Amino acid sequence: MHVILLERVEKLGQMGDEVKVRDGFARNYLLPKKKALRATDSNRKYFDSQKAQLEARNLERKAEAQAVAEKLSGKSFMLLRAAGDRGQLYGSVSPRDIAEAVIAGGFSISRTQVPLDKAIKTIGLFPVFVVLHPEVRVEVQINVARTEDEAERQARGEDVLAEVAEEEEAAVSAEDIFEEGANAADATAEGEEA
Repeated sequence: MHVILLERVEKLGQMGDEVKVRDGFARNYLLPKKKALRATDSNRKYFDSQKAQLEARNLERKAEAQAVAEKLSGKSFMLLRAAGDRGQLYGSVSPRDIAEAVIAGGFSISRTQVPLDKAIKTIGLFPVFVVLHPEVRVEVQINVARTEDEAERQARGEDVLAEVAEEEEAAVSAEDIFEEGANAADATAEGEEA
């Protein structure tokens, strides 16, 4: 299906471009969200007559988004989640969770403005993009931790999982010592019996 874009759509085109897309994408996303019009003669005439107003509205929304982006840029948001000893989360962090954390921080966004490239399934610091406008993206830091104290330590740059690994190594080496001692005692006991 051929459509005329009413705004910039990432990986598709700019406002006013006439592009060919799959029918389902046009019917289910572009047309209902008013991001495009079917490419017919009447719609081309309508777009040409409304082009100046659409561009003005787009510039206005872009300016508003840039103002919010300046305030949001570089901010860090904390998410507390249950996780195992090695930092593996019981579940994953979703765009909705990130949007709720940003909203709690005093900004107004929706979950659709948080595209995640890969799932967040461990504790740590993660850079995440927030799309405020098709032409305005801002990066925020998401701090996923088990407790507030752990989140503060992660923010300072400490590796909270390194301590767990050191404790495990200490426990393993202690077990090895006791096993060696037990084997020596067994060998002595066997030698005495013979």
